Amino acid sequence: MTNICYPNKHELLSVEQALLEIRKTIETVNESEHVDLPQALGRVLSESVVSPIDIPSQRTAAMDGYAFAAGDVAAGQAAKLQVIGIAWAGRPFLAQQTPSQCVRIFTGAVVPEFADSVIAQEQIEIDGDTVSLPLDWQPYKNIRAAGSDVKQHEELIAAPKKLTARDLSLLAAAGIEKISVKRKLNIGYFSTGDELVALGEPLAVGQIYDSNRYLLAGLLSDPNHTVSDLGIVADDPLKLEQTFKDAAQHYDVIISTGGASVGDADFVKQTLEKCGQVNFWKLAIKPGKPLAFGKIGSCWFFGLPGNPVAVLVTYEKFVKPGLEQLAGLPARQALRLRVRCDSRLKKSPGRQEYQRGILYQQAGGELAVRLAGQQDSHQLKVASQSNCFIVLNADSTGIDAGEMVTVEPFSAEL
Repeated sequence: MTNICYPNKHELLSVEQALLEIRKTIETVNESEHVDLPQALGRVLSESVVSPIDIPSQRTAAMDGYAFAAGDVAAGQAAKLQVIGIAWAGRPFLAQQTPSQCVRIFTGAVVPEFADSVIAQEQIEIDGDTVSLPLDWQPYKNIRAAGSDVKQHEELIAAPKKLTARDLSLLAAAGIEKISVKRKLNIGYFSTGDELVALGEPLAVGQIYDSNRYLLAGLLSDPNHTVSDLGIVADDPLKLEQTFKDAAQHYDVIISTGGASVGDADFVKQTLEKCGQVNFWKLAIKPGKPLAFGKIGSCWFFGLPGNPVAVLVTYEKFVKPGLEQLAGLPARQALRLRVRCDSRLKKSPGRQEYQRGILYQQAGGELAVRLAGQQDSHQLKVASQSNCFIVLNADSTGIDAGEMVTVEPFSAEL
């Protein structure tokens, strides 16, 4: 069954319309599991976490120095204090003190009850067990109050969130050993095409090695995914239908590459219509116009084009947001920058284009971009050398060298 969501059946669906359709259609998985903190990196937090303790749990020294009571020292006057002990991190000083006494203290150590000030070791002079304070010493400094980072019962991390190393450190500081995360998504992927050959096999005339499964394996590498490579499926409607039906029984998502256009041997869309629902399949994007999205039973599917660069673009723009939606993450916007383009960019109006570029930083710190090479959708070397998409709106007719363009970096490193 086809459920085309185009404003006009003869029009191509825009990138924004396709994303909206994906986001309003896909529902988040409900199941969660508890995992130990070391296994939580990159997982999606399913329940907000509150702190069972104050962090820090006691008053602690913010630096190495000497702890004392400010009331024992006259303000604005030099003073001498007797050192009566040492407070180590993890080994507090517990003895009592009398006026004009102090304790040597190290960063992170518990401040003795009698003390309300810590003076940095660089500010004092020491003679045996006597410390001399300067005239300009200041009271009530260099002490971290209990709960100055997090109060007991305060929310530590709000769900949903994909957990970072910083998050795990915060959770560990609160003494939390296990947390609740969304269960992993089960994803199966395969390639279609009689021309495809697996690695290790000789190439006959007209055949090519299947690179798309290796591209998808890398793109799908994520702690929230359990991924299965279902191999290569021939251009045979019956085999393709059986593959879809079998996979739909075992996976949350199926991703295929190839066979999604309108050629005589492109069977993906018609097969999906036979055994499921196709929400859309033609988009105003380049590369990647033929993309089928829909559902077979309770299993979502994305039928991507066959050209590898089109797979890269459509995965990043549609599949990845769909998987994030399914995993329970909020919608996000890719980082976009406006930079000067050093290359002339050719484009015909009608489709939004994602050209492959090289974003670089000049000596003065300004960012600029240039084309990575030829822009045919089969050219993997250019894709390998690029580090960003140059985004050209559907109505753009090209860019002259020196003009400003929008880029989406692949990462924060250039």
